[in-house]
Amino acid sequence: MPAEANAERHDRVSSIERALAIFEALASSRKGLTLSQVARNLELARSSTFYILNTLEQCGYIYRSSARGRYTLTTKLFDLAGRSLSGLGVRDRAAPFLKVLMDRTGLTVHLAALSQNDLVVVDKIAPPNINQLATWVGKRLPLHCTGAGKSLMAYLTDEQVESHIKRGLTRYNDNTIALGSRLKEELQRVRNQGFALDDEEETIGLRCIGATIFDDANQPVAAISVAGTIAQINEDNLDLLAELVKQTAEHISASFRVRS
Repeated sequence: MPAEANAERHDRVSSIERALAIFEALASSRKGLTLSQVARNLELARSSTFYILNTLEQCGYIYRSSARGRYTLTTKLFDLAGRSLSGLGVRDRAAPFLKVLMDRTGLTVHLAALSQNDLVVVDKIAPPNINQLATWVGKRLPLHCTGAGKSLMAYLTDEQVESHIKRGLTRYNDNTIALGSRLKEELQRVRNQGFALDDEEETIGLRCIGATIFDDANQPVAAISVAGTIAQINEDNLDLLAELVKQTAEHISASFRVRS
């Protein structure tokens, strides 16, 4: 074995690699995994898997409801990711604009960013005294059937879109776009009109309007959206709400071009 390859192998810490693999496995599981499932899926020894899981649990990164229950991720990783985004300026730049958008629309406003193959909510502002949506900072959302997701997906490369389609488009209900050809048509529509509409595509009874935020290199870095019930977002106010979302995304994007 070449000396460089041997050195690279010794520079890697196997326990850290295993912990990261466990994070990825739990993130891909909707209901969490038991100790046995983690060990079997990752082909790890049960004893070493237990010690890693126990350490991650004590540090607050994973959680289980009972001694023999399933392990799930806590929001701690997402909090770290959110702080990272904030450090890059996305969340800090967007925050005042999100508040104004919430005040003007009376709807729940989300800021979301790409995370591997889906979307993660990095900020949320909701008006008081209304029924709260089941979203939170750190929640993962599908790309192909949410307003923020489709607005970001519209600016991915053709190769990235094809890769996402090949992984499969989960059908959440009859309104979900689950065909690649239809999704491509939808993404073209998003680019043409400057916003994306989730018309009960993920959840029956809810609508969402999203628009993309671009950095100073004109690269998509995040998306904002307003979300509400079909009574709150309807034919009478859809155009106005879409325009407000577009304007807000444009204002946040413009803030990246202002040199301090």
